[in-house]
Amino acid sequence: MSFSHKFDLTSLREYDIRGLVGKTLTSEDAFAIGRVFGSIIHRKGGKTMVVGYDGRLSSPLLEEALVQGAVDCGLKVIRIGCGPTPMLYYASVALKTDGAIMVTGSHNPPEYNGFKMTLGGKPFFGEQIRALGEQAAAGDVVALEKGTVCEHAIREDYVRRLLQDYQGSTRKLKIVWDNGNSSAGKVLEDLVASFPGGHEHIVLNAAIDGTFPAHHPDPTVAKNLAQLISVVRDNKADLGIAFDGDADRIGVVDNKGQILWGDQILVLLARDILKTHQGATIIADVKASQVFFDEIERAGGKPLMWRTGHSLIKSKMAETKSVLAGEMSGHIFFLDKWYGFDDALYAGVRVLDIVARMEEPLSVFRDSLPLTVSTPEIRFPCDDRLKFQLVQDVATRLQEEGANVSTIDGVRVNTPDGWWLLRASNTQAVLVARAEASDSTGLERLKKALIHHLTQVGLEAPNFDA
Repeated sequence: MSFSHKFDLTSLREYDIRGLVGKTLTSEDAFAIGRVFGSIIHRKGGKTMVVGYDGRLSSPLLEEALVQGAVDCGLKVIRIGCGPTPMLYYASVALKTDGAIMVTGSHNPPEYNGFKMTLGGKPFFGEQIRALGEQAAAGDVVALEKGTVCEHAIREDYVRRLLQDYQGSTRKLKIVWDNGNSSAGKVLEDLVASFPGGHEHIVLNAAIDGTFPAHHPDPTVAKNLAQLISVVRDNKADLGIAFDGDADRIGVVDNKGQILWGDQILVLLARDILKTHQGATIIADVKASQVFFDEIERAGGKPLMWRTGHSLIKSKMAETKSVLAGEMSGHIFFLDKWYGFDDALYAGVRVLDIVARMEEPLSVFRDSLPLTVSTPEIRFPCDDRLKFQLVQDVATRLQEEGANVSTIDGVRVNTPDGWWLLRASNTQAVLVARAEASDSTGLERLKKALIHHLTQVGLEAPNFDA
């Protein structure tokens, strides 16, 4: 039986495969992913693949087609059912599988879905995804050979492992969890029921619901945390924790209902970890505040700025043996006591462990950080074919002017006022801009500098005040 399949090229992203269900992503695509990825595993001498899926309405059908494609490669396919993406990562580690695929649309709207993959315990991304598309179009797969399928209930083991590193404390907390109707629902239910310490737990939007009726499942957008903030304040809770659609990204609010952004969560975690790992490397992406880098140095760590993207961060973490890394998007990665993958549930447990050992409220930590003023992350349209070259043109102009600029990921320009950033998104036809200063006057100067450089390369500047 011959095989050949062409993907909609817009679905082959930098970090995963993702598209609009029924339009740019179909069951035929899912089968092809299983068939080609399974062939890659087979040719490397692998024999096993684990598969999971999130709570979206389209996920069960896509998972079924994906499994069939992998089975046709002669693999043993282990199905763990519906759950969060990090449970799939954990299953791959615990079961020592050769590959893993999660059917998930992450934090995208309900009509989207996609696939996140690991091969040999490492992220499968970038050129590997593009090559998978080429292999599918060429029909480059192993000969048809029927494998086997089995189901494995991993949830109980996963929850037990999540709690293993919780040290406990005499301080009892009141915690509000916003599951956001994410695929973590049943895991969170078990986690709360098993949690030591006598804490009080309030769970919002507990049911897994792929239509996300309460709010969009992205905890990095302030309006999506409004319900959590309100419940924390009304119940005089000690903190609130939120997840995205597949629970690999975390949001945190303190007892006052103030949001802790990704880099601030990292500082909280790093201060604790650096007590036992003095001098360790702590990684944050290029969008992180300068406060992060200063605070890590102050705590005795080595801050490292790296490129945005969970696959890129994971790879850099493995290379540098960093014990902790994270992104402004809420991906948090632990190698300290954990396995290097991003897991919002585990990050939540570690945050709770710290707060339960603190003598003062979490807001004291949040308020102790140096104050800055910043723009939100501004995303504005730019032709996919031009975006990287335009950022390079800006970088060239800045270097010719002798500016203090980092080109790790786009351009990040340091000035006496603070810094501004311009980078091309790896997943969308947009440019991303952000600026941070110590005061509002400095921020205005940074925004004017950024706008100037955009207009110099023929781009219309976005509205930073919208």
